[in-house]
Amino acid sequence: MGECVSRKETSKDGFCQSLVKLTKDKKTISRVACISPPNQMPAVWVVSSIVRKEKIGFLSELPGFSLNAACEDHHQEREWTAFLGFLWKHKRVAIAKLGLCEVYIFPPSENSESGIATVLYKGEIAIPEILSPPGCQAGETALSNSVVIEDRISPAQQYAEVNGDYSCDLKAKGSSRSGTPAGPSRSFERNYVVAHPSYLKTLGQAHSGWIFGAIAELVDNSRDAKATKLEVAISMVYSKIGDKNIPMLSLIDDGHGMSHEDVLRMVSFGHAQPEAEDPNRIGRYGIGFKAGAMRLGKDALVLTQTANSRSIAFLSQSLNEGKDNLEIPIVSYRRVGQFMEVDTNVQNEDSAKYNLKIIKKFSPFDKYLIGEKVGLFKENVSGTQIFIWNLDEWGTSYSLQWEAGMTGGSSFHPGGIFIRSRRIRSRPGQMSQIVPLDFSLKSYLEVIFLDPRMKIYVQGVLVKSRPLAKSLNKTVVQTGVVLGKQLKLTLGRSQLEWEQANCGIFLYWHGRLIESMCRWQLLVYLGYLRSVALDCVLEAQHDEICATVLYGVYSWAYKRVGSIIHNGDCGRGIIGVIDVTSLMDDSNGHVWVHSNKQGFQDCEAYAELEKWLGVHVDEYLDNNVDKIQVEKSNSLCKPDHEWVQCDKCRKWRTLIGEFDIKKLPMEWFCYMKPFYGRCDMPEQEVSGLITISTQRHGNNYKDPTESENRPPENATGATEGVSGDICIKSEDDDAQLPIKSRRASLPRSSKRKKMTYGP
Repeated sequence: MGECVSRKETSKDGFCQSLVKLTKDKKTISRVACISPPNQMPAVWVVSSIVRKEKIGFLSELPGFSLNAACEDHHQEREWTAFLGFLWKHKRVAIAKLGLCEVYIFPPSENSESGIATVLYKGEIAIPEILSPPGCQAGETALSNSVVIEDRISPAQQYAEVNGDYSCDLKAKGSSRSGTPAGPSRSFERNYVVAHPSYLKTLGQAHSGWIFGAIAELVDNSRDAKATKLEVAISMVYSKIGDKNIPMLSLIDDGHGMSHEDVLRMVSFGHAQPEAEDPNRIGRYGIGFKAGAMRLGKDALVLTQTANSRSIAFLSQSLNEGKDNLEIPIVSYRRVGQFMEVDTNVQNEDSAKYNLKIIKKFSPFDKYLIGEKVGLFKENVSGTQIFIWNLDEWGTSYSLQWEAGMTGGSSFHPGGIFIRSRRIRSRPGQMSQIVPLDFSLKSYLEVIFLDPRMKIYVQGVLVKSRPLAKSLNKTVVQTGVVLGKQLKLTLGRSQLEWEQANCGIFLYWHGRLIESMCRWQLLVYLGYLRSVALDCVLEAQHDEICATVLYGVYSWAYKRVGSIIHNGDCGRGIIGVIDVTSLMDDSNGHVWVHSNKQGFQDCEAYAELEKWLGVHVDEYLDNNVDKIQVEKSNSLCKPDHEWVQCDKCRKWRTLIGEFDIKKLPMEWFCYMKPFYGRCDMPEQEVSGLITISTQRHGNNYKDPTESENRPPENATGATEGVSGDICIKSEDDDAQLPIKSRRASLPRSSKRKKMTYGP
């Protein structure tokens, strides 16, 4: 049969009955039961007119059946009583047209108090598919398959009997026949989505390669909500389903929370990208929460609160096992004075009770645990809490490993969350087997944001953010234009990355780390290596020569060729930082970022970016790696400036002098030594950097959009602040020397010569 038909049932008395919805003027009067109808009835009856009984003179010749109330809530009970009362008082008959058939609805007799109406019909009732209104076929209306057991069954009893799917737009096969796209469907009591539950598993595969990418999706949501504090933890809770303790991942923030509409959007599917461009917003595709949560575990509960509302949403694979469509229970409340009451504007009380009952049945949450979590919001405080359980498994254990840490925030036993396999992600030219960012959540969250302001706690311990661009030695800022977009690249040497034999460029988009690019990719793209410099670096390793550049960690898509196959130590410790938001956000609204936010799409902008990075990284190597300096044994690449972040105002402060940053307490504030300042003082800017904006000679790369604005090639040196100048720092002191001439750069293979140590 069709998709939008009533469901025929048999009552206790043995009568066949069908549930239909009676409407007038696009408003619902009530759900009713047709007792012993001649055929399966259309799901929706629309009252087209109400006329006087005297105008219909052929009623005695028409067949009929009875119509009984099957109200879903108190509102429908009142409407049904008022409807019948109006017909009886004014001696009227309601007429509904079902295709070629007309039905006439009569009120009960004067002496009857049963509330059972009489229906007479003229004509043949056609096939229900033809009679179903377009709105029903398109997924705008749905009827419950609840069975009306008694003439006057209470709504609470009805919900206890509900165990099937809706009969209208909630069948996946039916939806595919009618061409209806997947999306949220509005129903009377349950929140369904026209999609098979297996789609939740498919969403989780977006982060199948790296589970921390799933956690990053949820961290992004907290940042977008303007949260100042986020707590990430895994703890054990009791599950009544398995009668045992199970691990549960929680993410709790103090952001602005979500309204009912926001929650519905977050758990639903098929939303358009936002039209308004917010440079500080990361979320864009509308699938971050669903993809992240379903990668981490099978079940997720969201508890969110604003100043005037509170909502609970349940996205669960366990609940939807064996079903044809997703059911997503949502319970919403609104503030009335100092209390939170069920928001009857978006649901009725019985619906809220049913959804809450389902949540308690399929989750570790009972009314006491929910009350405990609600208590975390405090009075008039907003925020969002996400709880995920039935976590992803790794063999007989879980993919995530966690350590509680010692009470009091011990720096020796801080605890943490790790990827159990501890596997290092493959990268071209990689030598290091120590990449904490690959398996330590704390290490990843240290660098996830370009300008970290939100406090993040992992297992109760504050994550100390690493401002990469501010913590480098021999820092150089390269500026330029790619495809008409201004870019700024910060390069420098990092002692930590040197010790771990890492190097790469960190690429940020909207302030969020998207991809880290191995330095060797850039040199492979240029097609040549400065072999002499490589040889010298290898020979000088015994003398602890420190040569470093700032890059990232993630990309493994490029094939290694030439000498890179055998050597990966040339740029050891060198790190680069760049924000590519302007380049990767197309002016036409297209974004060249993968939906999982773990890489960039293959596009012209990304290809040109690689070329531009390769040119400037190679230039940095010429000035800092080729000119090798023999340093004292065990010498360190100390940052040009030591920075510390205030745990109250979250501003970064420069530590002057030779103060040892390791001596700072776990929690540091502006009034403490050696800053001795106030939180209202402005944040310092990075100073004493070398800024280079001209193009290096001898390279084949040429940005056509940059040629018109390129400064003269014989530009003289100057300090930062004078655009278009080239400067380098002396190896002996802080004096800056102008570059008077440059030798033409030939392919590296043709420039082999014996290198000498010294300036």
